[in-house]
Amino acid sequence: MYILAIESSCDDTSAAVLKDGILLSNVTASQSVHEEYGGVVPELASRAHQQNIVPVVDAAIKRAGITKEELNAVAFTRGPGLMGSLLVGVSFAKGFARSLGIPMIDVNHLQGHVLAHFIRESEDDHDQPTFPYLCLLVSGGNSQIVKVNSYKDMEILGQTIDDAAGEAIDKCSKVMGLGYPGGPIIDKLARQGNPEAFEFSKPDIAGYDYSFSGLKTSFLYHLRDWLKEDPDFIEHHKEDLAASLEKTIVDILMKKLRKAVKDTGINQVAVAGGVSANNGLRNAFRDHAKRYHWKIFIPKFSYTTDNAAMIGITGYFKYLDKDFASIDLPAYARVEKLKN
Repeated sequence: MYILAIESSCDDTSAAVLKDGILLSNVTASQSVHEEYGGVVPELASRAHQQNIVPVVDAAIKRAGITKEELNAVAFTRGPGLMGSLLVGVSFAKGFARSLGIPMIDVNHLQGHVLAHFIRESEDDHDQPTFPYLCLLVSGGNSQIVKVNSYKDMEILGQTIDDAAGEAIDKCSKVMGLGYPGGPIIDKLARQGNPEAFEFSKPDIAGYDYSFSGLKTSFLYHLRDWLKEDPDFIEHHKEDLAASLEKTIVDILMKKLRKAVKDTGINQVAVAGGVSANNGLRNAFRDHAKRYHWKIFIPKFSYTTDNAAMIGITGYFKYLDKDFASIDLPAYARVEKLKN
């Protein structure tokens, strides 16, 4: 049973092919046009998707070693995301599935990130979490602690009440004049800096919820004061600034996650989303696994960013349940829940 998966929620056009839940190919075309603008420009993103989607899908099918006629279903990201970008993927999936006479499977993008841990590259790959498990979902738009009871039953225990962790990193990087996207830049600089060099604000939010706007403001005000004394302060201290910023964000994330693990008694803990590529966060997960006897699940770097493989494995689970989408289902930009 072959499933073609399509992901186009933001600025990456991706297609993957799975056979009986095993990944055969995963092709992604990224867009560099946004770098000079310091963020994703929705109109440019949707235009690039239109240019990329046919060659990306074609490459995924060819690398899988099959023909399009062998496909049994098409899974696609329905939302959330940028509406213009989503429409390209959704429209292509509808036309492609209709032309082949095969069913469609709509996938929640966030659900895909959480289930990325079930992507298998071979029959011998059995290192997946068992239900229930906790997942820290962290990206440019989301910071959530999710209790995963099954592939289709996910409960958000806590989430950001303002900025997401990735958004805070990108904005602080922009303030420092380091470029976009800020995540990889901060990550690289932090490896060379002292994480104890500077101290920034850590919010005190009740429960499992997060807040990063105060940290962002604290970072900005400290930087403004330091630049008054030394106009070249950023250049002289950018490694230490990056390391201290990263440590603060990781500390905030892990403190709430520790509380969730303690309160629920669930010690299977996963991390997912774009920020899960950050080395500081990955190292914190490994440290917590040793200190608190967690069984942790950290995705491959290729499955941290937006990719069609995670859409494909979610689509595979839904296919087994015969949970198919009708041709008139629209894309959606926002969603309140992880489950559809």
